Amino acid sequence: MRIAVVGAGFAGLSAAKVLRQSGFDVTVFEKAPDVGGVWSRTRRYPGLRTQNDKGTYHLSDLPMPAHYPQWPTGEQVQQYLESYVDMFGLGVALRLATEVVSAELVDDETGWLLTSRPAGAQAPMTLERYDHLVVANGIFSEPLVPSFEGRADFTAAGGRVLAAGELHDLAAARGKNVLVVGYGKSSCDVAVPLSDVATQTHVVARELLWKMPRKLGGALNYKYLLLTRMGEALFRYLNLKGFERFLHGPGDGLRRTLLDSVGSVATRQLKLRELGLVPNGTFQDIARSTVSLATEGFFERVADGRITVHRDQTITELLVDDGRPTARLGDGTMLAADLVICGTGFRQHVPFFDDALHARLQDDAGNFMLYRQILPIDVPRLTFAGYNSSFFSPLSAEMAAVWTAAHLRGGITLPSRDRMRAEVHARLAWMAARTSGRHARGTNVIPFSMHNVDEVLDELGLNLGRLTRARQWLLPVDPRSYRRVTARMIRRTADVGATGRVEPTQARRAAR
Repeated sequence: MRIAVVGAGFAGLSAAKVLRQSGFDVTVFEKAPDVGGVWSRTRRYPGLRTQNDKGTYHLSDLPMPAHYPQWPTGEQVQQYLESYVDMFGLGVALRLATEVVSAELVDDETGWLLTSRPAGAQAPMTLERYDHLVVANGIFSEPLVPSFEGRADFTAAGGRVLAAGELHDLAAARGKNVLVVGYGKSSCDVAVPLSDVATQTHVVARELLWKMPRKLGGALNYKYLLLTRMGEALFRYLNLKGFERFLHGPGDGLRRTLLDSVGSVATRQLKLRELGLVPNGTFQDIARSTVSLATEGFFERVADGRITVHRDQTITELLVDDGRPTARLGDGTMLAADLVICGTGFRQHVPFFDDALHARLQDDAGNFMLYRQILPIDVPRLTFAGYNSSFFSPLSAEMAAVWTAAHLRGGITLPSRDRMRAEVHARLAWMAARTSGRHARGTNVIPFSMHNVDEVLDELGLNLGRLTRARQWLLPVDPRSYRRVTARMIRRTADVGATGRVEPTQARRAAR
């Protein structure tokens, strides 16, 4: 079976590695000149670092290098992925600087026709057939920049509007008046180095998000709070099991007190009240759709005036005032703005699919209808990788790749289409209600990272033992605990008979 993987970030590379080890012929298409996805040198902005510490943000069989700092830089993460390619001999499968222009499903038997070309060139197209397609283009690959009124005149006067990932050199901001739009990770990350070179740096925040210090109280690493199963269980999941029933039942008062106390410590430590930056709502809102760590130095620069935050505001118009590029905010404030940097989210979209195919993949609201965040219900010979963004995105993507490989090897007995569709609809409705619609078209499972991993591996009969999972309740999840899962899946699916079904006795034997 010939498999095409589109995208060479964590999801695409781990999918390629797992599928190649499972005996498939894999080709990976990547339009950037290097691997890395959001960590590629073509997309890194100044100040980019991981949110996870290096001990929890890596693939199962290759830890981050020991000499890396606790929170690696974007460049270091990209170098880590280069070493992953070398370690598993993935270079022969890579087609870098190659853009997939279109992917057409011919029929259930023939598979896919992929049209590709050298990225950024009007070169002749290449047409190839593949039996299966893995979409790993990334849910954070297409920046969503607002359509500002007056942008044309603003640009003609010398003003520039860029997505955060389009800013690669601080020289463009030196001596300039800079506006950063947004209050998420990328906005706050990039505002800090910008404030070192810009004349003035303003952050325009439509809504303040809760921020978690990397070390609570200056001592306790946040990974012991949120990167454990206990931390995940503090937020109500769709289906409660075990101790979660206590936490969201008789123990609900204790759970709320714990979260409120963490919020209080964070508020004091970051001096949010003094700075007028206490978000609306409660600290539980930190997990509505994402958790954002406090960028080192951000609040200190707000305190000393190098960064000014305009809370609960948006840019209503870009204009030219007295010959200078300017932005008008909703409250009427006029700000000189030579450079506007937008950290305003991303569009979840597969650019090489046509509208008809998107309609088969999504519900009426544009949410992806994916069973286990992987399998489209109504489109054959197609799976997704990395459409389960989580605290442990590398691990989540890798375990999704294991599920795909098992599926292609005949190792999964799927529910009926009606049952899968009902389950996906119920999950999307719950996600929409929990996040006020901010679930990245149904692709963001934060903060329920390990719930997602459990569901994927339980369906395969390949989850870790109870003792290991019990340790994960109090200790940060170590992806290395999952390093044998791929090999176990391969052994297990080697026993699949003509029916394509793994018998329970075989599953138990493989699990041992």
